[in-house]
Amino acid sequence: MKFSQLSIQTQRAAPAEIRSEGFALLVRAGYFSRQSDPLPLAVFALQRLKQASSADPLEFFARLGLSALKDHETGEIFVPLETGADKLLLCPACGYAARQEWARAGRRPFSTEEALPLEKVATPECSTIAQLAAFMRIPQEKTAKALMFTRLGDGKFVFVVVRGDLQLSEAKLNACVGAARLATPDEISAAGAVAGYASPIGLRGALVVVDTLVAASPNLVAGANQPGYHLAHTNHLRDYQADLLADICLTNPGEPCPNCHAPLVARPASVVFAAGNILFEKLLIALAEVFHDEKGLSLPTPAAPFDVYLMHVPGKTMNTAQAAADLDAALSDAGVSVLLDDRDERAGVKFNDADLLGCPLRVTVGERGLQNGMVELKQRTQPDILLVPASELVEKIKALL
Repeated sequence: MKFSQLSIQTQRAAPAEIRSEGFALLVRAGYFSRQSDPLPLAVFALQRLKQASSADPLEFFARLGLSALKDHETGEIFVPLETGADKLLLCPACGYAARQEWARAGRRPFSTEEALPLEKVATPECSTIAQLAAFMRIPQEKTAKALMFTRLGDGKFVFVVVRGDLQLSEAKLNACVGAARLATPDEISAAGAVAGYASPIGLRGALVVVDTLVAASPNLVAGANQPGYHLAHTNHLRDYQADLLADICLTNPGEPCPNCHAPLVARPASVVFAAGNILFEKLLIALAEVFHDEKGLSLPTPAAPFDVYLMHVPGKTMNTAQAAADLDAALSDAGVSVLLDDRDERAGVKFNDADLLGCPLRVTVGERGLQNGMVELKQRTQPDILLVPASELVEKIKALL
């Protein structure tokens, strides 16, 4: 394929407000537009990635040189990247990994005391968990927090209970009950609840969803559904019954791993496999983030749009362009994909673009070398330039690939 046929437009500097260094290089090299639209070079790279892919995504990503991680909860596969838009929680001890909104934690109840009698307590101006815990002189772990929603599908009032020190994972909740929105004041009143002082005790027509940790925690302080009052010593099953019991809380860095209880750590990442499919465009962008240097991209062979960047330096007495065209034909006949830089440009421009585009190999046809039957061969990731007999170039390149 000729450079001119692809209408490649390289840029010496990245446009403003490009989201990451790797993507900036893809834009500069002419793989993507600023709006993330794939251009011809990206189309070639994506086709090669698809052809090289295997039934085992993790094995494929390893062949590409990527340290991919499988989400233990969703089955998605991620590449840890500082520029990644997703947040993973990882266990350095046992290898557990999950997207934060789906991650589990090895939480334990705050106490294992015997159930105490239910007690109504006046709690003036205690409409938040922090105010309640301070007034009652208890840790927030000893409280139950209420969140109220209305299910979009059928208008069902959904009453959610989590421990007071934790946050709800809306992804987990939606997986349990379907998409929902926050309940309105009228919907809350109609169910018999009081915002700021709510609990599942005595509700009307509500779907009660309780986090598993709440069900295992005795004697929590919860709302009395009366302004200015809470109930001490509420216990699941004795005082109310969950319609759905599930892990619905958001897991945070530092919480214990669900498998080995070592502290979880956060890591930014980019998803490259989801719903049974490799997300090839995201994979190409992730590869660009990993495989580049100050000169440009250095893509692994299955991700590069071409195996060889072939260029000529105009000579005074020899037709280097024709010699490059002959080598292009020989390499193509041997099954090697070639990008022939046929532009009437200075050698320095071509060298810079070769580094920027990131093909694994660069071949330079110059008059001085041709006079001795030689051409220059350089691997993108190696500093040395090899002088190779033109007659042996095809076999040498096939050996390197």
